Amino acid sequence: MRKNPGAFLGIIILLAVLAGFFVYPGYLGDKSRPWKLGLDLEGGSHLVYEIDLSAVAAADRDSVLDGVRDVIERRVNLFGVGEPQVFLAKGGSERPELIVEIASEKDLSQAIQLIGETPFLDFRETEETENGLSYIPTNLTGRYVTGAQVILDPTTNQPQVSLAFNDTGAGMFEQLTERNVGKPVAIFLDGVLISQPVVQQVITGGQAVITGRFTFDEAKLLVDRFNAGALPAPITLINQQTVSASLGGNSLSKVLFAGAIGTALVALFMLIYYRKFGLFASLALVIYIAFTLAIFKLIPITMTLAGIAGFVLTIGMAVDANILIFERMKEELKRGLSKASAVQEGFHRAWPSIRDSNTSTIISAVILYYLTSSFVKGFAVALLIGTLVSMFSAITTTRLFLMVFNRDTKTLKPKP
Repeated sequence: MRKNPGAFLGIIILLAVLAGFFVYPGYLGDKSRPWKLGLDLEGGSHLVYEIDLSAVAAADRDSVLDGVRDVIERRVNLFGVGEPQVFLAKGGSERPELIVEIASEKDLSQAIQLIGETPFLDFRETEETENGLSYIPTNLTGRYVTGAQVILDPTTNQPQVSLAFNDTGAGMFEQLTERNVGKPVAIFLDGVLISQPVVQQVITGGQAVITGRFTFDEAKLLVDRFNAGALPAPITLINQQTVSASLGGNSLSKVLFAGAIGTALVALFMLIYYRKFGLFASLALVIYIAFTLAIFKLIPITMTLAGIAGFVLTIGMAVDANILIFERMKEELKRGLSKASAVQEGFHRAWPSIRDSNTSTIISAVILYYLTSSFVKGFAVALLIGTLVSMFSAITTTRLFLMVFNRDTKTLKPKP
């Protein structure tokens, strides 16, 4: 970079221009990679459910939670809404929360009713027909299952699924397997087939093992689904927030306008106070904005009002690094160093302060992401990515501008 800074700067500017076309709506890449907007911008509903785990043993709670989340996600997908978000939020050990975000203006009453139903697990016999296998319902359901877990075959070390029944279920399962030796028994969750093991022999004692060529993740997923339909973990809707698409669009226009005004004021301040250096910082800021937005779109990150606020905050932080560098450079120039030496020394002395301040911000963003709800998560992700890119912008882009356009105009004479 020191040998040919002009070429590196040209590459960065070219990439920034392409990034600008990529992120601007209606231009390059917008059809194949459209912006992913959150509920507060696109419209839709934010539903918060409380999961009652008071009747679930502590050892089974993680499996039940994963299973419930999987079941609810499939239910929302069947409802036909676009890209629903279903995830678990932090909460009490017995009453954690499940967040469902639906970007749709459909009648949500049916979806809410469907989501709130307890997962239903049932076992069915199979019968050969002209059209293939048909399933015959039985009385054996999830209420007779006490739990499932992943075990390893002691000989092959292959993952297997262990299934346990209560006393009543053990008798029903024994009769079911006795009637179906050599035949498959179908297991359904919410009417969807999740497993179809073949009965090898009559199973007594209420302990069954499902074998197959499972990976560990596949076996765990099956266990989660068994536990979701077997163990009592009712969910209750405790909060619902609905945003119309028109309101979201209006909010987006306002926040973009505010961001543009803020960026312009920051650039104006830099130009007035630092003049030529301020121009370099302003150009580097534009490049930073293009790169950061391109990363947001490529990942992609769901953009929310909170996320945009986090991004706007990083614009000011990106300029902070330039201010530290410029002030250090001014001190070095007063000491009599050449422009090139002042640039090098200014970056060298400013780096520890830039590194420490940005590291503290990164740590804060990570903590916010893992310990808060979905709306704050968007702010945290934007803040984290923006901070990382701003460090690149200050250390690389601004430095290249200074190396190319702030060279010494005269050669120093060697000392005698």
